[in-house]
Amino acid sequence: MTEIPVDPEESGDAPDPAVPPYRAQLLATEHWSLLASRSTTQSEVLLRIAMLLTVVSAGLLSLGIVGQATGFSETFAAFAAAVLGFASLVGVLTQVRVFNVGMEDLMYVLAMNRLRAAYVRLDPGIEPYLMTSAHDDAVGMAQTYYFLGARSDASQVSGSSMVFVTAINSALLGLLAAAITATSGGEAWLMTVVGVACGLVYCTVSVLLGARHFQNLWRTYEPRFPAPGAARLAGADGDAA
Repeated sequence: MTEIPVDPEESGDAPDPAVPPYRAQLLATEHWSLLASRSTTQSEVLLRIAMLLTVVSAGLLSLGIVGQATGFSETFAAFAAAVLGFASLVGVLTQVRVFNVGMEDLMYVLAMNRLRAAYVRLDPGIEPYLMTSAHDDAVGMAQTYYFLGARSDASQVSGSSMVFVTAINSALLGLLAAAITATSGGEAWLMTVVGVACGLVYCTVSVLLGARHFQNLWRTYEPRFPAPGAARLAGADGDAA
């Protein structure tokens, strides 16, 4: 493979000869450690989501079988409440883990961005070849997650695993509320209203709490290598708040 020569004079700076030669190796070791931890975390949360979908599928299938066997009697309503309650519990616990993994993934991305900043300081000539960011702030995070251009926040959030699991849990809790209403002797229209209302309330609260936590994170986090102008904008936002 032909290597592309890099002229230190063209980059405007040259590697510092006083830097110990083993520093790049230490940084690379830390980088690989972060990559391994990120991969393990992502694999674990995907497995948790698959387990949730299995529980939901098995629960709905059992409801269909028991419903036909009992003629959808009052006994079925109690059985449905128990099954949906267990599925909802698994769903909420999975949602908490998915949210935590989302924050952990952000942590790994910012940490690796900071390591790239160190690489650039060791050898400024490599910066033009990095598509991911060397800035450990919100701007750098966005570039590392999607470095082919700008992506809207709506697209990023709506396509996330967090919203996917939240939608499942909202439906489960809505069905659970409807089943509980049925065991209390509620009519069909009341079951529908209660189920839809509970599902919408849970979905709204989950989205608001997630957005609030994400905003608080950026208020308390202090980047070491912000993008040019990012620190000034952050300070202006803080003053405006």
